[in-house]
Amino acid sequence: VSTQSTWDTGTSKMPIEAKVWGTLKSGATAQLYTLTNASGIVVSICSFGATITSIQTPDKSNKLGDIVLGFDTLEQYETGNKAYFGAVCGRVANRIAKGKFTLDGKEYTLAINNGENTLHGGNVGFDKVNWESKIVDNHVELTYISPDGEEGYPGNLTVKVTYELNDDNELLINYHATTDAPTVLNITNHTYFNLAGSGDVLAHELQSPCAHYTPVSASLIPTGEIATVKGTPFDFRRSRKIGAKIAEVENGYDHNLVLRHGDAYSGEDLTLIATVHEPSSGRKLEVKTTEPAVQLYTGGFLDGSIVGRGGTPCPRFGGFCLETQHFPDSANQPAFPSTVVRPGEDFASATVFKFNVPRAKRKSDAA
Repeated sequence: VSTQSTWDTGTSKMPIEAKVWGTLKSGATAQLYTLTNASGIVVSICSFGATITSIQTPDKSNKLGDIVLGFDTLEQYETGNKAYFGAVCGRVANRIAKGKFTLDGKEYTLAINNGENTLHGGNVGFDKVNWESKIVDNHVELTYISPDGEEGYPGNLTVKVTYELNDDNELLINYHATTDAPTVLNITNHTYFNLAGSGDVLAHELQSPCAHYTPVSASLIPTGEIATVKGTPFDFRRSRKIGAKIAEVENGYDHNLVLRHGDAYSGEDLTLIATVHEPSSGRKLEVKTTEPAVQLYTGGFLDGSIVGRGGTPCPRFGGFCLETQHFPDSANQPAFPSTVVRPGEDFASATVFKFNVPRAKRKSDAA
């Protein structure tokens, strides 16, 4: 677990607007923040779930479009976000086998909310709480204090997430946490991208340097093996369409691609973990992270029953997630990079989403 503090882009301040978006069932007020940069990229962040609700970027015709799945209203996020659109997930994102783990000789029992396992923190994870939020300099800062015993996890945990949009067209996400008792933490953002803005993502071209992955059981729990991607559908070391071999993977991709493990993982360096290009729009996304792995999820559980922005049903494979993370079920697998956080050991992690801004073709370019 990294102890480095904040990764700073060192760029100029970008304008941030804040407004009250609405009132939650609890009576709390949810805030909506809008970040805009010089290239015209617009990012919206909601305090409920520390959620990315919208990312608008121009395409090769200079037309602005939303490239993430989401909803129109706060009520939809509070009552209908079963797919975790744009949300911060924790305490432990991804799965913990059979809702149990042992830490320092004591077994902890969690809520079972995904088959026989715990997913994304439990019944009320970080995605379902309203974070304290404010503008600090050039970023939005969101804070949540997760009390000891919440969802079965030990320790009072204070978590801060910051979002910053800079003029290099980067959305920088910093995570920081402290605890007063030993606990486990694996925090990520669950944004679904669709660089075309609609349809499915099977024609998106993905490249990732990840040379290994963690094979899983039928319930998507890692077997413990860290296997080579060579000769498998998980080998994206050369760019290819997401849909090229997706039929070989039951229900599409929902797998942990491993960038670093063992002595190769320090938790301190921002490293490129994925690049995605969508030919029809010309848009490209680069993802860098200090995390050792990324969960590639291609929306195989979407079935059109979730109605998203503009009243449009979200189809199967309608978005892809690149959830930077520690490995799933690390709390039960000591050979994996540790997710344990102890008092006096600050947790810190960073992920950067970088968007290209395609240059619109001029008539003279077509000669």
